[in-house]
Amino acid sequence: MVSLQGPAEGPSDLSAGPVGEDMFHWQASIMGPLDSPFTGGLFLVNIHFPLDYPFKPPKVSFRTKVFHFHFHPNINSNGNICLDILKEQWSPTLTISKVLLSIYLLLTDPNPNDPLVPEIAHMYKTDWAKYESTTCSSTQKYAMGGCIGKQCGESSSQL
Repeated sequence: MVSLQGPAEGPSDLSAGPVGEDMFHWQASIMGPLDSPFTGGLFLVNIHFPLDYPFKPPKVSFRTKVFHFHFHPNINSNGNICLDILKEQWSPTLTISKVLLSIYLLLTDPNPNDPLVPEIAHMYKTDWAKYESTTCSSTQKYAMGGCIGKQCGESSSQL
């Protein structure tokens, strides 16, 4: 795995590299962003490059559960991610570093107005404390981390 860090590349808690000798299948790791319900979690991500990459976007999905069925409005039960740069906003100039940074930022700031899971988006909008508590508990259970710097279940202000 290669660390994707430095001022131009994004946070140092992102890394990615090929799985074995297969240059079309990579695994990435994303540390849960500070000041989010995902703080302290280590999230593994699969990246599959199509044969016509970089002209088509890679297929990116979470391997680590983000709640029982990926408790995030933009991540479904299969780990698929709803992110415009992985669909219609893809550009051959986008790097894997930028893709992973976008996913990292999505963990910090979900987009409940373009949800993959409407029920979770509704909870995010209407019951932030429940969303945060459920997500934080899930992070502890599935991502081997926890809510660093605060107790799970304690509500913080919504960003």
